[in-house]
Amino acid sequence: MKPQMNPARIDFVTLKLFCAIAQSGSITKGASECHLALSAASRRISELEETVGLMLLDRSAKGVTLTPAGHAVMQHSLRLFQGFEQFSNELNEFAKGSKGHVRLWANMSSLTEFLPSALASFLKEHREIQVEVEEQLSGDIVKALLDGIADIGVFAEGTPTTGLNTQVIGHDELVIVCSQDHAIHSRKSISFEECLEFDFVGLNRGSSLLELTSRHAERLNKHMRLRIQVRSYDAMCQMIAVNLGIGVLPYQACAPQIKALGLKVIRLEDAWAKRNLLLAIKQDGRQSPASTLLCQHLISQSH
Repeated sequence: MKPQMNPARIDFVTLKLFCAIAQSGSITKGASECHLALSAASRRISELEETVGLMLLDRSAKGVTLTPAGHAVMQHSLRLFQGFEQFSNELNEFAKGSKGHVRLWANMSSLTEFLPSALASFLKEHREIQVEVEEQLSGDIVKALLDGIADIGVFAEGTPTTGLNTQVIGHDELVIVCSQDHAIHSRKSISFEECLEFDFVGLNRGSSLLELTSRHAERLNKHMRLRIQVRSYDAMCQMIAVNLGIGVLPYQACAPQIKALGLKVIRLEDAWAKRNLLLAIKQDGRQSPASTLLCQHLISQSH
């Protein structure tokens, strides 16, 4: 039984030469079109015929014509060239950033406030880019960036960012939120130390916001009296509305829920209540063109 042809022995230069010879009807013209010496072109065609085990060209004094096998080789070659052109064009799209996949990890505040409109405008402009968004705690976002699990992180300032390049893309103010019936509802502003005399509604353990407020309570040699803990800002507002406690919340992210439930907002007098929102990428990490495009867009949306 005759062994099967080894495709690895056939290269694109030879196939391109074969098509040029077939279309011109001349080995000389085909060689010239492919910028090859006539002897080199003849050798390539002979080696191609030897590889496939078939005569591909009928040679005569008038030139060359295709054998039936030669017609098949030409048809498949043209399809290969077309496929390779599509392959090349698609890779160019990825290289330019017009196609690609970006892993974006963000904290709850940025997902409810800054990112929705910014992502909507980006994806409208770049329909071939897929952005995979995950809500995570700030500390987990930093770790994911350093481990290469996430491409871009967006989170509140206050988490250690060693090994990352960061840029401020927004601002956030933490406020005290309480019900209309709470003892402090008439206050315009209040210190966090005064708030520690009351019960709190907070997020579940591990939340960066809970870690922040607990840390500042410890600095005052006090602790937060957490009466109930929930998983979201919306749930916090619901619990605050029925007077189960007061809460520390980012105002911009929670304004719609606060207004809808008729809650009272009291300004926190502590300097740490005003926070920056950071965009972060791994320091010296290689960013894909799509990731770079999204970073640039998010920064542009912050101004």
